[in-house]
Amino acid sequence: MLLILLQFWVLVSAARPRCDPGFRGLCKPTVEEKPKCTDVLLSYCDDMSYTQTMFPNILGHKTREEAEAGAEYLLISVAESLLGGECNPEIRMLGCSVLTPRCEKAKVLKPCRTTCEAVRKKCSHAFDGIEMAWPYFLDCDRFFVSEEEGCYDPLEGLKEQEGEAFDSMEMFPPEEPATSMQFIYHSNAQMTSVLKKTEEQCSDIARTYSIGRSMEGRELLVIEFSNNPGQHELLEPEMKYIGNMHGNEVMGRQLLIYLAQYLCSEYLLGNERVQTLINTTRIHILPSMNPDGYEVAVSGIQDNQGDDEEQQRYDSWNVGRNNAQNIDLNRNFPDLTSIVYNRRRQKGYRTDHIPIPDYYWFGKVAPETYAVMKWIRSIPFVLSANFHGGDLVVSYPYDLSKHPLERNMLSPAPDDQVFKFLAKTYANAHETMSNENAQCGPSASHSQKGIINGAQWSSFAGGMQDFNYLHTNCFEVTVELGCEKFPPEEELAFSWHQNHEALLTFIEAAHRGIKGIVKDEEGNGIKGAQISVKGIRHDITTVENGEYWRILTPGIHIVVASAPGYEKAMKKVHLPPRMHTAGRVDFVLKKAAEELDMQKEDAIILPTDSYDRFDPYNQYERYTLMADLSQQPVQREEKPWWWSYFAQPGGPTPTWLLKHY
Repeated sequence: MLLILLQFWVLVSAARPRCDPGFRGLCKPTVEEKPKCTDVLLSYCDDMSYTQTMFPNILGHKTREEAEAGAEYLLISVAESLLGGECNPEIRMLGCSVLTPRCEKAKVLKPCRTTCEAVRKKCSHAFDGIEMAWPYFLDCDRFFVSEEEGCYDPLEGLKEQEGEAFDSMEMFPPEEPATSMQFIYHSNAQMTSVLKKTEEQCSDIARTYSIGRSMEGRELLVIEFSNNPGQHELLEPEMKYIGNMHGNEVMGRQLLIYLAQYLCSEYLLGNERVQTLINTTRIHILPSMNPDGYEVAVSGIQDNQGDDEEQQRYDSWNVGRNNAQNIDLNRNFPDLTSIVYNRRRQKGYRTDHIPIPDYYWFGKVAPETYAVMKWIRSIPFVLSANFHGGDLVVSYPYDLSKHPLERNMLSPAPDDQVFKFLAKTYANAHETMSNENAQCGPSASHSQKGIINGAQWSSFAGGMQDFNYLHTNCFEVTVELGCEKFPPEEELAFSWHQNHEALLTFIEAAHRGIKGIVKDEEGNGIKGAQISVKGIRHDITTVENGEYWRILTPGIHIVVASAPGYEKAMKKVHLPPRMHTAGRVDFVLKKAAEELDMQKEDAIILPTDSYDRFDPYNQYERYTLMADLSQQPVQREEKPWWWSYFAQPGGPTPTWLLKHY
């Protein structure tokens, strides 16, 4: 019995609370204090519209010291510099409303969800620009409440300040709506963010769209400017700019980003020249055709900062040039120039709309090349320029030499005079390109005032500008922007100053020559009619609704319109030198007698392959699959540049900052 009582006593003793006032000699109980309002002492939150807060806060931080030590407070304290001044102080004040919530009558008030959603819509692109996830503590559904639940506006103080500032500055002109240019190299994510922000600022005239993905899954993003974005308008010419075809030739990429910002801001400011350009031209800008190569080039430059100047120059000249498959994209297009050379002794051979030979698809076709070819075929481009680095010159077709051994040799296209005119248009408008004293690089010995025939300078097959000319109606030139492929950031602003006039002047060249509609006698547009110019063995074909555009030099031209089943129509056209808008030249074709039509077709040697045969072996699915499979490694790349700042040794790892964790 005694043993049983002792065991019972031990069990009861073990069950007693350590601090029980019913037992003498034990410690006194801890009296829990009810949370109460206290002053806001976090220095980055001292400008909120209220002065009292409470701990634990909405995130569960029990003290001010704990809140100050967290990655959340560190983020709002550096948000202004991280985001390049964007969304300041909105992000900081939104964060403060969670870290130091408003306290009234010993009760915490939560911030309004509507304010959070508005800030997120405005600022999410800024986080995308530095490859950072939207902060978890700014989750609008989790930490913010509706007005019905009794919320408050965390930006209330900011709006009061803005109201006072407006009252005090009402006599001054409003702030410019310009998209601010940052003369720094933009990462792929930052480039996307800038283009999306530009689209948002100028939604009436700008639109972004993707033409595909790179080998590693990065989007090939285009921004378009037009008074009716997304729509082709009758007789409005379409032109394109392409940059960064070689990943380590970066100046063109930056200039096209700046051009997009410039067109948006100047249109809003009422710049008549820019407004006329956008209202009469559909402009497409692809800043980076090779975003994978750019990533490699940037990494190569950063990894070799301590190397000597010669090593750095070698790396900038080579590292990142090709795509992720090690394909030179400017050697990857179908070689149609060789087909022209092989057929030039045939009667009636053509140098336009040459089909892509079937054997091309059995080679290694890069996803980037594939995407651009589909893009070129889907839009009736009239004019184009692609931007490179390593020289200071504008080159024009042909790029492949007609020499039997493909040695460098002057190899003019049928439209040689037109191409020289277009090349001079850019070179003469550039600050220094046409100045022979400014020449640099291997083209210097052959170029004439900043322009050169591509094959005379450096012959190669599979180039993009030859493909544009021989496969479509588009006339493209190649602009080399300087002898350094990856110049220091300090030169970006100067290069924009040198090129921005040339960029605008070249767009205006899309309106040189003639344009019109080819119809039958019933007024229906004839698609696929040929527009021929006497003395130039290269025709343009009409597109939907019978539209055509034909860039020509000033002078007198004999123009002929023809189509199978119709009689030819001929007109004499005079283009004055000072005429800067395309002359309207329409044609009405009469039905031809059947015998005459057969004779006409017999006289022309047509290509054996069909022009409409594009990707006959359905390679698109294979390329798409390759790009999709490559996306996962991109997400597992090294941490962003800002990561080490937040990942403090010994502390919790703030993986919530990473977009792809």
